[in-house]
Amino acid sequence: MKIIVTSLLVFSSFFLSAQTNQKLYHIIDAVSSERIKQDVQTLVDFGTRNTFSDTISNTKGIGAARRWIKSEFETISKGCNNCLEVFYQKDFVTKKNNNRVPHDAWVVNVVAIQKGTKYPNRYIIMSGDIDSRASDTMDFTTDAPGANDNASGMAGTMEAARVLSKYKFESSVVYVGLSGEEQGLFGGAGLAKYAQEKKWDIIGVFNNDMIGNIKGVDGVIDNRTFRIFSEPVPPNETERARKMRRFYGGEVDGISRQLARYVHKTTKTYMPEMNPMMVYRLDRFGRGGHHRPFNDLGYAGIRIMEAHENYTQQHQDIREENGIKYGDVIEHVNFDYAKKLTAVNAINMASLASAPPAPNNVAIGGVVAPAAKFKWDKVNGAKGYKIYWRNTTSPTWDHSRYVGDVSEFTLEGIVIDNYFFGIASVNENGFESVVVFPNKVFRD
Repeated sequence: MKIIVTSLLVFSSFFLSAQTNQKLYHIIDAVSSERIKQDVQTLVDFGTRNTFSDTISNTKGIGAARRWIKSEFETISKGCNNCLEVFYQKDFVTKKNNNRVPHDAWVVNVVAIQKGTKYPNRYIIMSGDIDSRASDTMDFTTDAPGANDNASGMAGTMEAARVLSKYKFESSVVYVGLSGEEQGLFGGAGLAKYAQEKKWDIIGVFNNDMIGNIKGVDGVIDNRTFRIFSEPVPPNETERARKMRRFYGGEVDGISRQLARYVHKTTKTYMPEMNPMMVYRLDRFGRGGHHRPFNDLGYAGIRIMEAHENYTQQHQDIREENGIKYGDVIEHVNFDYAKKLTAVNAINMASLASAPPAPNNVAIGGVVAPAAKFKWDKVNGAKGYKIYWRNTTSPTWDHSRYVGDVSEFTLEGIVIDNYFFGIASVNENGFESVVVFPNKVFRD
C-alpha cells in the first residue's frame, strides 16, 4: 500500500507541475501593443505631468492626465458590468521639509479595484506612475513628455485592467496610477498607508516603472530581458527573525524575494521566450521606486522594468547637444516590448489572484537527520501543498514535490543542511500561492 500511495503522489506531482492553464495564454494574446501606444501618446500629449503642474486645464498638466486615466478606468468598468471600483486617493503635501516640492498641493492617485469573489480582502496591486519631470524636478511648466518614464508603465497598467477585467478572480486585483514619484514617492506612500489603515491583506505589489526601452545607453539592444528588483528581507522584520536567520538561513528569502521568484517561474513557464533577470537589490543603485513605500510597511513588493536604460532619455529637457538628442519622447518607446512586460504582469496577477492563500506557520525540522521534515497550518481553498527546495547558492526554486492535502511531510534522503526549503498552497486548478520560507523550527 505504501508503494501505491507514493506512486500516486509522484503522479499527482507530475500532473500538477506539468500542466499549464490555458486562461493565462489567452491573457497573453489579449494584450495589445496598439492600445498601449495610443495611451502613451495621450499621456505625452498632456505636455507635462509634473505632480505640481496645472490641475485646471482639460488638455494640459497632471489634472487633465489623472481625470483622463480615471475616465478610462470607468469606461473599462462599464465593459465588465461595473466590475471596477474607481476612485481618487489623495494626500496633501507641503513645501515644509520637502526640498523637491515647489508649492503645497494634493498628490492624487487613481485607483481601480476589481473585487475578488472568494477573498475580497486579499489584494494584488499593479502600479504605474502618472507623473513626469523635466531636467529640474522643480520645473512644473516645461514640457516633459515622460513617454517611457513613466507613461509606458501607466499605459501597461491600464491595458492590464482592460484584459483582466474580462475575468473573475478569487482575490482582488488593483490597478493604480500613482503620483508624486519624482518628488519623493509620495503617491506610493499615501496608498500604502491607506491600505494599512483599511487592513488590506496585500499579496504583492508590482511596480512598473519604465517598461518600453530596449536600447541601452551602453548600446545594447535587447527586447527579451527585463529586470525584477526585490529586497532580500523586510525592513520591519523582528529582532527574533533576524537572529534566527543567522543559524537557519533566509538572507535572500524575504517575502519580496519570494514574489520575484514567483514572477520568474510563471514567466519562464508561459513566456519562455522572455528572459526575466532577478536583481538582488531593492532598486537601481542608490535610486528608488514606488514599491519601496509598501516594502517599508512590511508588504511584498517588486519593481518590474526594462533591462537596459538610456539615461539621455530620463529626466531630461528635450534638446540636442554634441550630436546627442535628449528627452523622453515617444519615438524611443518599443511598444511590442511594452506589450510583453504588460503580459508578464497580467499573467502573474491572474495566477496569484486565482491561487489559494499561502500556508501559515511553516515549520521545519530534521537537524542531524537524513531527512527534512515540515509542518504547516492548512488554509482554506487549498487542494494540497507543494514542497520546494534548492541549493543554497541557487536563485530559483529548482526542485519540488506535490504532497497532497496534508499538514506535515518528511522528505527522506534530503539533508536539511544542504538546501533551502519552502511550501506553497495549490488549488484544484493547479494555481499556486507564493512560496513561504519556514518561519519556525521544531525538533522531534
